[in-house]
Amino acid sequence: MLTLIVSSVGTLTSCRGGERTEAFSESLYRPEEASGFEILGSPGSASVLIRSAAPWQGADSTDYRELLILRGGEDIPSDFKGQVLKGNADRVICMSSGHIAMLSLLGNIDNIVGGSSLDFVSSPEIQSRRGELAEVGFEGAIDYEALVAARPDLVILYGVNSANPMEARLADLGIPYIYIGDYLEQSPLGKAEWMVALGECLGKREEAVAHFRPIKKNYLAMKQRVNEAKDRRRPKVMLNGPYGDQWMMPSADNYIVRLISDAGGEYIYPENMTGASQPISRELALRLASASDRWLNVGNGYDSFESLRSGLPLMASTEVVKKGEVYNNTKRSTIAGGNDFYESGIVNPDLILCDMIKIMYPDLVSEPFFYYRRLTQ
Repeated sequence: MLTLIVSSVGTLTSCRGGERTEAFSESLYRPEEASGFEILGSPGSASVLIRSAAPWQGADSTDYRELLILRGGEDIPSDFKGQVLKGNADRVICMSSGHIAMLSLLGNIDNIVGGSSLDFVSSPEIQSRRGELAEVGFEGAIDYEALVAARPDLVILYGVNSANPMEARLADLGIPYIYIGDYLEQSPLGKAEWMVALGECLGKREEAVAHFRPIKKNYLAMKQRVNEAKDRRRPKVMLNGPYGDQWMMPSADNYIVRLISDAGGEYIYPENMTGASQPISRELALRLASASDRWLNVGNGYDSFESLRSGLPLMASTEVVKKGEVYNNTKRSTIAGGNDFYESGIVNPDLILCDMIKIMYPDLVSEPFFYYRRLTQ
C-alpha cells in the first residue's frame, strides 16, 4: 500500500543535480525583522525561491536550505539541487504548532492535512477536524505511512541542533519540505515575520505581508507607550521554574528577554551571554527571585500561590511571592496540556507585549490579559 501511495506523491517534485542556480538573484522580499529567510526571483520568471539561512542552532552560512516554487509551467533550472514544489501548496503537514498558527492567521488552516503531537494543539479548528488529520509523530518516531497517506504537497520542518533527520526520507518519498525557522529568531517580530515565507508557499505573500504590518505597528506603538512613560523604575524580572532537577535561565538575547525589555522590565540574569538557555542551581534561583520585583513563566502546575508554596517552599519567603507578583503564561492552556502562548503567541507578539506591559506597569494597559494570568491567592 505504501509503495502505491508513494508513487502518486513522488510526481510532485523533481530535482536535478549540479550546482545551485544563479538565476534567482532578484530580492522579492527581504524581511524587516527576521534574519533567517529571503524570497528571491529571476527576471522574467513567475517562479520563486525561498532560502532559509542557518536553519538550526549552530548552523553556518553554508547550511542553508532552498525551496523552489515552480509557477507558470516553468521548468526546473538544470543546476538546481534544492527542494522543488510545483505550484502552490494546497496540502500541508506542520511539524510545529506555531506554523499551524501562521496558517490559521492567513485563513488557510484547512490546508493542513497532518502534523505532530496534534492532541496538544490549541487551535479549535484543528481539534474539530482531529479525526481527519494525520498524526505523523515526532522526531525519532515518525509515522511515514500516515505521512504519505495524507498526500502532502509540502512538509514544514524546523531544525534544532542539526539538519532535521526527516530530510533523507522525505527526499526518498519525493515529498518537498521547507524549513520555517521562526524559533531561531530572537526578535519577537522576527518570529512573526516568518509567516511571509509560509504565505509564499501558498501563493499568498502579499496577504501575509498585509497581516504582518499591523502586528508590527501595534507592537511598536505599545513599546512607545512604555518609552513615553518617563521616570519609572524598571522592575527586575525573574523567569521560569524548575524542570526536573534543572532550572533553566535564558540567554540575555533571548526573545522573552527582549519582550521584557520592550515592556519596560529588566531581566534579573543578564550574566548569561551564551546565546542559549543555561541551568542554574536552586540556591542561585532563590537569590535571583529574592532580588526580583516580578516573576514570570513559573511553569505548568503553578496556577495558585498555594501550589507554588507547596511545590517550591523555599520561594515562599521571597518578597515577589509575598507581594503576589507572580504570573504564568498559561491562561490559554488546554486540558490536554497544550499552551496557546507557544502557538498563536508566535504570530501575536503585540498581544504578549501588551500582557507584559500590564504586568510591569498596570496603569498603562486597560486591556485584560490575553496569554498571562496572575497566580491566584
